[in-house]
Amino acid sequence: MTRFPILALLCLAPLTQAQTPATPPPGHDHSLNIPGIKKELFAGITDADLLKLGTEPKSVKVTLVATFNAANYGMNFNGWSHGKAILTVPVGWKVDVTFINPSPIPHSAIIIEKSDTKKLQITEPYFEGGATPKHLVGLTVGQATMSFTPDEAGEFALACGFPAHAVSGHWLAFNVSADAKAPSLQLGEKAAVEIK
Repeated sequence: MTRFPILALLCLAPLTQAQTPATPPPGHDHSLNIPGIKKELFAGITDADLLKLGTEPKSVKVTLVATFNAANYGMNFNGWSHGKAILTVPVGWKVDVTFINPSPIPHSAIIIEKSDTKKLQITEPYFEGGATPKHLVGLTVGQATMSFTPDEAGEFALACGFPAHAVSGHWLAFNVSADAKAPSLQLGEKAAVEIK
């Protein structure tokens, strides 16, 4: 048996009873500590940093922090998982992503079709340039960037490309709209907010 399946299973293992808090945290709880996290890598970053206007016309900046907190066993971006944060950009807008993984567990980022979040492994990004380097291997305790320009409308996901992580909920919804005039961000049940 190879080490890879064992590592994948370890990444998916639930918390033990000793590690589980007395009251399960809400889906966006920032109070729990995860061993080995280098918090200095994402100091000052909040979920509002998920989507901001870029410095160039018709561009956005996305800041993704893997294992932001203990929600979804640490498989989250900025505390969100299972597509519960929705980033929407107009067709043809450039998307510059800064990906940060403060964890010793490997994670990555890739743009995929929303339906692909049910697959164990995604080999290629949907849009050219839409994956961090070596997305199948992942990155530990570090930072990477990627840039892509969606040229068609649809429902996509910004997901962790490490095998079995997306299917475990490590993804955010990423919609590309032919009708939107500006990008917007929706966090959980809150109304979507246009980014200005």
